Amino acid sequence: MYLYNVTFIADDSVATEWAEWLEQVHIPKLMSTGKFLSYKAWRILDSPNEGVTYSTQYFFEDLEDFAAYLSEFDQTFSEEIYLKYGEKVVSFSSTMQDVL
Repeated sequence: MYLYNVTFIADDSVATEWAEWLEQVHIPKLMSTGKFLSYKAWRILDSPNEGVTYSTQYFFEDLEDFAAYLSEFDQTFSEEIYLKYGEKVVSFSSTMQDVL
């Protein structure tokens, strides 16, 4: 099993709107790609960053599916977020493999 983790840091001025958009628009679009099995979304309580920090985790079993997601969809989703929120929402991602 693999995990694609995307951490978002939202400026306080858009944090509530961002959380609603993340839940109602972004995550459903990402899941509709068919590349992920499930997801979890978290608000990080002890983040050292200013603003509100969220972690979204998308689970997948096949590295080829993930590579296809990256090449077919990732750039479009990133651009959509930037066009809507500019620098008020920033993100970074990591990919992990279950080892235990």
